[in-house]
Amino acid sequence: MHPQSKSLWQTVLLTIIALLAFAGNSVLCRLALQDVTIDPAFFTIIRLCSGAFTLGLIVLVQHRRLPIASSATTPRAIFSGSWFSSIMLALYAVTFSFAYIALNAGTGALILFAAVQLTMILVTLFRGNRLSPLEWFGLLLAFVGFVYLMLPYLQTPSIISFILMTTAGVAWGIYSLLGQGSGDPLVDTAINFLRTLPLMLILAIVYFPFMVISPAGVLWAVLSGSLTSGVGYAIWYKVLPSLSPTQAATLQLLVPVIAALGGVLWIGEAISWRLIIAALFILGGILFVVFGKVRHNKQGQGLS
Repeated sequence: MHPQSKSLWQTVLLTIIALLAFAGNSVLCRLALQDVTIDPAFFTIIRLCSGAFTLGLIVLVQHRRLPIASSATTPRAIFSGSWFSSIMLALYAVTFSFAYIALNAGTGALILFAAVQLTMILVTLFRGNRLSPLEWFGLLLAFVGFVYLMLPYLQTPSIISFILMTTAGVAWGIYSLLGQGSGDPLVDTAINFLRTLPLMLILAIVYFPFMVISPAGVLWAVLSGSLTSGVGYAIWYKVLPSLSPTQAATLQLLVPVIAALGGVLWIGEAISWRLIIAALFILGGILFVVFGKVRHNKQGQGLS
């Protein structure tokens, strides 16, 4: 196989795995928080601590050293250094958990991914990058499909929940943008998780009197932190340098579709026409974004 083709298929495979992890993480959060098996603060604390432990252990085994130095190389990052990435990771995790207990899945997903898309696209435009008409059309098509899928589940959110979930989306968008300069995705993600621990200690001290915890809640939080967050985010950092910010933002709209398909495969939920139509819109939009970017780059090379 040609090296370029191999790299393309590797990017596609890793992207799919990362999106599956995001969808799995959403399911685990729902199990833990909506069934009130654990409070949102300690769910987040256990999630980030278990992610830091798992990633630190993997780095120690693979590299024979602890993850203590970042290899981030983004020349145009909003702020340099992994401390800012860690703050964005912690901010996303905390606001997401607290917003999730007051929002249904559809409303929360709509607010979250709308905020992620807007953040990543606005930063792209601020950096001086312009989207081609095909990219704009694909973005709109994918978002229409996403809203159509979520429409039956939408409720009017409280203003506090709306602000919390919007903050989570902005923080995740910035965290994803910073990941495009990762030189060693596994090490960088491990450092990001490890540097959230002082913030989690503060959260634990403040929220200790209100703690609600159970074995099931701890299990979901550990699985979320170790697998769908820790390993999943490391894979996401691995694939981000191969994606434009617009592609990364649009691809994440597939997460609710994947979660819905998971319900069909493992919970026995029925396949609806709404799911099929929404998936076609989102996949079609992604194709327009991908090919629009390729065409735009070729036209730019032709003019240079």
